[in-house]
This record gives sequence, structure tokens and C-alpha cells, in this order.
Amino acid sequence: MRYLNKTNFLAARRLLCILAVFWTALLIPLAAGAENHSDAHQGIADEQTEHLSLFGKIVNSHGASVPEAEITVLINGEKLEPPHTGHGHGAAGLRTTSDGSFQAIFTVPKGILDNASIEIEAYKPSYAKKKMALAGADLTRNDSGFIADTSNIEIKRRSGPAFWIATIVFILAYVLISFELLHRTLAAMLGASIMLVVSYTLGTFNPEYHILSYESAINAIDMNVIFLLMGMMIIVGILKHTGVFQWCAYKCYQLARGNIIILAIILMAFTAVASAFLDNVTTMLLLTPVSIEIAVSLGISPIALLIPEILASNIGGTATLIGDPPNIMIGSYAGLTFMDFVVNLAPVCVVTMLVLFVYTKLAYGREYKKAHVEDIQAFIAKLRDEYQITDKNLLVVGLIIMSMVVAMFLTHGILHMEVSIAALFGASLLFTYGLLTKKIDLLELIEKDIEWTTLLFFMFLFMLVGGVEESGLLDIVADQVLSLSHGNLTTSICLILWVSAIMSAFVDNIPFTATMLPIVAYLTQVIPGAENGVLWWALAFGACFGGNGTMIGASANVVTIGIAESAGYPMKFIGFMKVAFPFMIISVAIANVWLLLAY
Repeated sequence: MRYLNKTNFLAARRLLCILAVFWTALLIPLAAGAENHSDAHQGIADEQTEHLSLFGKIVNSHGASVPEAEITVLINGEKLEPPHTGHGHGAAGLRTTSDGSFQAIFTVPKGILDNASIEIEAYKPSYAKKKMALAGADLTRNDSGFIADTSNIEIKRRSGPAFWIATIVFILAYVLISFELLHRTLAAMLGASIMLVVSYTLGTFNPEYHILSYESAINAIDMNVIFLLMGMMIIVGILKHTGVFQWCAYKCYQLARGNIIILAIILMAFTAVASAFLDNVTTMLLLTPVSIEIAVSLGISPIALLIPEILASNIGGTATLIGDPPNIMIGSYAGLTFMDFVVNLAPVCVVTMLVLFVYTKLAYGREYKKAHVEDIQAFIAKLRDEYQITDKNLLVVGLIIMSMVVAMFLTHGILHMEVSIAALFGASLLFTYGLLTKKIDLLELIEKDIEWTTLLFFMFLFMLVGGVEESGLLDIVADQVLSLSHGNLTTSICLILWVSAIMSAFVDNIPFTATMLPIVAYLTQVIPGAENGVLWWALAFGACFGGNGTMIGASANVVTIGIAESAGYPMKFIGFMKVAFPFMIISVAIANVWLLLAY
């Protein structure tokens, strides 16, 4: 260290500066020479090669896009190496994007394309390989080579291993869900995960076993549905802390003044209206305990009030976009607005509710006559004391925000805004108010009021349906419906309506609707006269009205029956069906007449 004085340090620094200047002066000409050499080499290469610019689209037999299809280009029978640039290029080679399109530029020796045999091969698991030869008319010469526009290359379905595995897994999951052999969320998760595991294990070694990719599974989830349900769960979860739903039940009895028939009609009407704007599952969750208490106090079976309310909730939920989960799914998939549902479905729902009032009197008139209340006014006073509004300020704010949300629902078609945005906006405003005023407990709302199992069920269900759609099951069903209808609109309306109704009566209408969405979309495109959307309304009526057929037909049914059973009033499957199934047939028949006359 004794040699590192100031004079030596300065001398060393000067030496380094001189060396830096020397090497810079030496390397710049060398770099320039190398660049000139590279440019010259590239110029020679450009003179010896030309480009084949290829673009097109892969579709199935229904004209729908086929994503993730592998594209192979053959010149004189030899495979061209995948390009390093181009739209749709991935690690595995040239593949179609989400809209079925592909684009790439291949570099080939100059002159080879003039008289070459050029073929394009398209392949995807569950499809047959399609090889198409490019004729001279398909090629256009430009300065750098040729451009080939392959337009739409159609590939046909085939029932390979992926198809059978996906179909079996889907059917087994369906059975587990429908007959409650396993919790529906777990059943859907199990089915979706099996499809993905098979795709990434067996499908890695043999593409014929590939059902769907992780990206396809995520894209299959309709987040508009998920966020709409979440937003409405938060809003209703906060409003229930105000006691408004119990207060409404008390008001219904007060208006009836002890007349049980009038009480049942008022309760059904209130249930239908609430289900149209809140969601029928939530409505029944809140009204069932109150209805049981009122029925017990009157000395009648709670079943006589609950079954009519279940029927009313499913009818009321049919009237709007947000009233029933199948409608939410249909609206999101088909791009239908809130007002589209109101205009096309609500009139039938009003007529059906009037029929329900008469039907209820015939079915439960004798039971209602058993009611006895010695002092009606005293009973009304008891209900008034027990069912009061517990937080008026929170209720006022909640109703104002709910009005804003409904207004955005009504105008979302004009605003070009998804309904989930309105629901999340209202939920966030009401949630913020509740937290700032310390009226709402954050953890309690997140843990208890947001039904995470329902949201997860929807997500895994979308993956399941995405798997059978990728493997071709839905195409086969669509072809069968089209074959049976012979392309006739009237036959198609009746088929979709009644098949949906009967199926939804015996299996949960949510997975059935998810299965039917792409099928109805295809039929709407290919059947003359269906472009006005009538098949979507047939599906909505069938799925929602059909849910009334049995106690497992709709989520609202299952929720109500569970609460009643825990309270000591179990419902029998056959007993429920004796009352509900005939009315389901009547309501579907009314919808059928409306669809045939109006469209």
C-alpha cells in the first residue's frame, strides 16, 4: 500500500484513459467492417431466398373457430420448419389463436415455390387431420415471394380417446351433482381437474388424449357471471342486516288481515318480485325461516306456504337477466341486455303467476282452512314487535345504491357495460359505507355472506363444459337436435323448450344450461328465422320453469328444502313432485304458446 500514493494513482489513471481511447479507435472500424460484411452476406442471402407469407383460419363443421390447432406446411412433401415470427406461433410450432386464425412467414430457397407442391395440414385432438393442397390461384406473387390466403379450412370432428374420456368424466360429474352424491362444488372441481390432469399426462405423450389446455380452461370461465353473483351477494348480505326482509313478511300478513289465501298470494307476489331483482336463491334463503314461523303460528303446515313460494321464486327469477342463474349465463353468453329479458320473458311470467294463484288455492285450499288465530290483531302486533327495521340509515343508503344498480341494469345495453360492473360498483359503495360507519364486519361479510362454494362451483362447471365442448360432445348434441328439427324453427322451439324443461326438472338447471349455451348459439345461426333470438328465450323458459318440476330442479328449491328440513319440516321427493310437476307442465305450455304466437 505504500506505493499507492497520489502521484502513482494519477499516472495509472492517465494510462487507463490512453488504453481506452486506443481500443475504441481500433474496435469501431472492426465493428463497422463486420456490420458491412453482415449486410453484404444478408444481401447475398436475400438474393438466394424468398418468402412464403401464409395466413388463414381454421373452422369446424359448424363454421366456429378452432383455437390451438396445429398448422404444418409441406413443400414437395417435406415439412417446413416453424417460423420464428408470426401471429399464432408458439413453442410447439405454428398454432391458431383464440379466434382460429394463424399467420406466418416462411423463408425458402428462391425459385422453389414456382413449381412446388404446397400443402397445409391442420390438426387438433378430437379432430381428423385435414390436408389441403394450395393451387396456383391461391398464391399471389409479390416483391419478396408469395402470399397464400387459405381462407377457412374446415376440419371435422372425430371421436377419439379425448372425446370418450371427457364425455365419461362429464356424465359422472353430472350424476354426482344432480343426485347430490357429492357436494356439487367438489364434484365439478373433481371433473375439471381430471380433464386437465389427463391432458397434461397422457396428452403429453399422445395428443389424442389431450382434452383441453390450462389456457382454454381459464378462458372458459365466464367472469361476468362470477362477478355479477359476487356483487349481488354482497349487496343482499348487507341489506339483510337491516331486517328489511323479515319486516316485509310481517307487512304481507298485515295486508292479508288473517285471510290465509290472500296471505299466500301476497307472499308469492313478493317472492316473485324480489327474485326478479335480487336472485331467487337469496330470496328464499331469507324468507324461508320467516314463512315457517308464520305458518306454525297459524297452525298450518309450512310446506303449504313454502312450495308455492318456491314456484313463485323460479317464475319471478325468469323475468329478468339477474333473477335466475341460467338467465345470467344466457345473457352473458349471448350478449342479451336486461331489457331484452324483461320485454321477452316478463309478460309470460305475469300470466304464469296469475295461474299459480289459482293453482295454489286448488292445491292447498283445504290446508289453509285449518288456520286458526284467535286474536288476529294481537298476532299482527306480535309480528310488528318481532320483525322491525333494525338499521334505518343503512337501509336508506342500501336502497339508494340498489336503485342505482337496477338503473344501470336497465341501461347497460345502451352503455355497452356488462351487468357485473354495475353489481360490483354498487357492492363496493355499500361495502365502503358499512365499513366507514362500522355497521358491517368485514370478515363476517366475506366469510358468511359471499357464497364462495357457489362461485367456485360456477368456475369449475365452466371448465367442465369447456372440456366437453373442446372434445366435441356438444357438436354431436347440436347435430342431433338439428337433425330432429329438420331445420324447422317451430320444431326447434318446442324441442329446446321441452327438453330443457324435462332435463332441468331432474338435474340442476345450472349445469344443463351451461351445456346448452353453445348448442343454442349454433342453432340460432343455422336455422332460418332464429336470428331474432327466440331459441334463447326457449332455453330460458325451459331451464327456469323446468326447475320447478322436482325438489332438485333448481338451486332455490334445494336451499329452501334444506332450511325446512333443519327446522323439522322435511319434504318428500314424491310429495313435492305431485304438486310442482303438474304446474311445471302448465307453465311450460303457456311459454310454448307465447313463443309460437309471438315469434
